[in-house]
Amino acid sequence: MTSGQAVVLGLVEGITEFLPISSTAHLRLAPALLGWPDPGAAFSAVIQLGALVAVIAYFARDLARITVATVRAPFDAAARKSEHARLGLYVIVGTVPVGVAGLLLKHQIEHDLRSLWVIAGALIGLGLVLLLAEKLARHTRALAELRLQDAVFIGCAQAVALIPGSSRSGCTLTAALLLGMRRDDAARFSFLLSIPALAAAGIFELGDLRAAIRAHELAASHAVIGTAVAFVSALAAIAWLMRFLRTRSTILFVVYRVAMGLLLMGLLARGTLSAFD
Repeated sequence: MTSGQAVVLGLVEGITEFLPISSTAHLRLAPALLGWPDPGAAFSAVIQLGALVAVIAYFARDLARITVATVRAPFDAAARKSEHARLGLYVIVGTVPVGVAGLLLKHQIEHDLRSLWVIAGALIGLGLVLLLAEKLARHTRALAELRLQDAVFIGCAQAVALIPGSSRSGCTLTAALLLGMRRDDAARFSFLLSIPALAAAGIFELGDLRAAIRAHELAASHAVIGTAVAFVSALAAIAWLMRFLRTRSTILFVVYRVAMGLLLMGLLARGTLSAFD
């Protein structure tokens, strides 16, 4: 990997991590199309830390209130009834499914499920589910109306996002829309819910990253560059998506996902790309 490749991959990660189009798909597809080696799951997970810092920075005020209320809740009845304490609980509960699934399916996620055929199918399949959610959803429920069972449902959807190509934000946003939430509030909870999962994925892969650096398969400077670029581009992507969803639907992303999935399948069928490039 070169510094230029690290910049490109960091940009791809930052832009696609929080849009419902799958960062994993793009991080697999970009190197394949450009003739670069697959950066690997460890590099991809670690540069997600840049996106993690971006979402923390964007929602810093909300996170501070949620953290304080969640810490106070066990000792303060008034704090337990606050919206911020409930959100803290919902994020914790909603993170459990992806944590369990991630530990159980680690090998498959890092190997078999990285096939470009799997990614293409997930892009199309989850795109069509998002379309269904758009058509069926009421788009009326606010974040304050979220309940514990809703958080569990959205958390299970986040676990589905372990399938490369499905998209963490795409799965959680779709689930929230199916529950009738407004698009911007659905995105807000999706972003908050992503924080523990992104942190765990990045930290969990640090060992593999260190091993790759020691084996001279990857330069530490390239991981730093990719992470920094991911932070800047993710911050811009979050701000743009929040503005976009206040007035527009997710149909643009549905069209993009299906078109990209079909293109990828065509390239694989013609032999232009190999499933495990």
